[in-house]
Amino acid sequence: MPEDPEFARLLAEGEAVPVEGWDFSWFDGRATEERPSWGYARMMAGRMAQARAALDIQTGGGEVLASIPQPPPILAATESWPPNAGLARRNLAPLGARVVQVADDAGLPFAAESFDLVVSRHPVRLVWPEIARALRPGGTFLSQLIGAGTNRELTDFMMGPQPVSEVRGAARARSQAEAAGLVVTDLREEALRTVFNDVGAVVYFLRKVLWTVPGFSAAGYRPQLLRLHEEIQSGGPFVAHAQRALIEARKPS
Repeated sequence: MPEDPEFARLLAEGEAVPVEGWDFSWFDGRATEERPSWGYARMMAGRMAQARAALDIQTGGGEVLASIPQPPPILAATESWPPNAGLARRNLAPLGARVVQVADDAGLPFAAESFDLVVSRHPVRLVWPEIARALRPGGTFLSQLIGAGTNRELTDFMMGPQPVSEVRGAARARSQAEAAGLVVTDLREEALRTVFNDVGAVVYFLRKVLWTVPGFSAAGYRPQLLRLHEEIQSGGPFVAHAQRALIEARKPS
């Protein structure tokens, strides 16, 4: 049978969208994800308004940090991927932020006790001893984490059943923070409904959120994508669940 031209069109659309930055506006009308009840951006902005010196780890393109209405006098950010680092420099220039390109698993290129606030939204990896070192006594770390098993329904559909690693689990984050000498003051978890309305949205998502299906390419997973397209066409949107955790920790005075 000839291939559905709609399937080919959607795949081409999903493959054509640039993946730098963390602007997800392309998904409007094509995919949705519930937001955690705690409102990370609002919480982060409130703490930024009270900080004297703050650091955002793995800022992406700086989109979330750029939304704060009142930056602290000293503001810095790190990012590992060169295209994102360049985008972050442009987005954060109005805030006077210094953006440093540094690997996610490397030490932070700042002196000890440089910041009274360190934040990170959806970090790939957190080097907890470095966070503790960079914080001033009495300083705070705030992060929204991608939890263990996030969107596992999509991972399993594409790859077959996969074991769920607890590397990203909230309990592990707590133990690592405490091992680094921090005191965890808040820890919450939520599962959030994620809905994909077409296979093009799935392709773009998997290109952008690389850890969902490691090594993903539309060509390499074409049979699974075709099956997913057919299921969406016949049965409606594909539903998965994103796992999110909020952790806040303080460095003892």
